[in-house]
Amino acid sequence: MSRQRVVSLVPSITEALASVRPEALVGATDWCTHPGDLESYGVARVRGTKNPDLAAIRALSPDLVIANREENRELDVRRLRDAGVRVHVTVIETVPQAISCFDELFDDVLDWPRPPWLEEARSLWLGPLPPVRRRVAIPIWRDPWMVVGSRTFTGDLARRLGLENVFGSHPDRYPHVSLDDIDARGADVVLLPDEPYEFTAADGVFATPTELVSGRLLTWYGPSLVEAHASLARTTG
Repeated sequence: MSRQRVVSLVPSITEALASVRPEALVGATDWCTHPGDLESYGVARVRGTKNPDLAAIRALSPDLVIANREENRELDVRRLRDAGVRVHVTVIETVPQAISCFDELFDDVLDWPRPPWLEEARSLWLGPLPPVRRRVAIPIWRDPWMVVGSRTFTGDLARRLGLENVFGSHPDRYPHVSLDDIDARGADVVLLPDEPYEFTAADGVFATPTELVSGRLLTWYGPSLVEAHASLARTTG
């Protein structure tokens, strides 16, 4: 049965669903910023990814809530399920997993048509890995400093652009590090995204050269994948 009332707790997935049936989205988080006209479809805001308003979600009477293991809390998922709400939890740590996730969502979970961008993203991203062009470090937060480590979507996306994450073998997915740790890794460049932490040129405090990049293109895994392939390959080349 096609799902007609959906709440998305994941910004990337919200953008993906809105590309097919925005009128079916009845709820989204405050961090779901794309597309920018969600309110025009009557989409209600249900707070953040880590502190969703569960009462507000239940009041929307959704057929389905979509969450993500990394972005959302297991406790919130359990409480929604205990209240009788159907919740589908995605797990995305690589670009191929993202593509497979949307295949499953559109084909099996939602019974919606696949959007054209999904096939384009598949053709752009799922080929052989290119040679390494540059070694990079990718901070995601400061005070304390945190970087992209192992088993992350962002690290896999970077590698598929020919960028080797110098913290890619770290045992933690998002390790806490120092400025000295980052400089000591021998990266060619430190990539500073504008989300989740909004890095600016003033944060270029490393001995290693820095480049500002789009956080959405580096960390989101919906329709932005098509733009990310061309834009990031150009700006990080």
